[in-house]
Amino acid sequence: MKDWEGVPLRGALGELIMADEDDRSEGADDASRAGSAPRQGRRLSDKILVAFHQACDQGDFEVAEQLLRVLEMMLTRRPVSPDINRRRNIETLVAAHERLWHLRHPEAEGEQ
Repeated sequence: MKDWEGVPLRGALGELIMADEDDRSEGADDASRAGSAPRQGRRLSDKILVAFHQACDQGDFEVAEQLLRVLEMMLTRRPVSPDINRRRNIETLVAAHERLWHLRHPEAEGEQ
């Protein structure tokens, strides 16, 4: 199984974000800014994708599948504003589906 922690992901503006680094620092930031305005960090879809990879890493494929359904709903519904990253978002969704399929069907790896 591949370890996805530390794998760079792309944020809303194409910036690289690290799955494990950003999540560790998030709790500390929230505690130090109690009472201040909420942090404008990653998009919700990016956070769901990170949670999907974490569920896969932990072998919780049912949760991973549900997270993919939510992510798919978010990315395929009619956008409020035009999204220039739509194609990349859909490619990311397809890659996530492929990862889950390969994790559920490890015997297929040797057939290729």
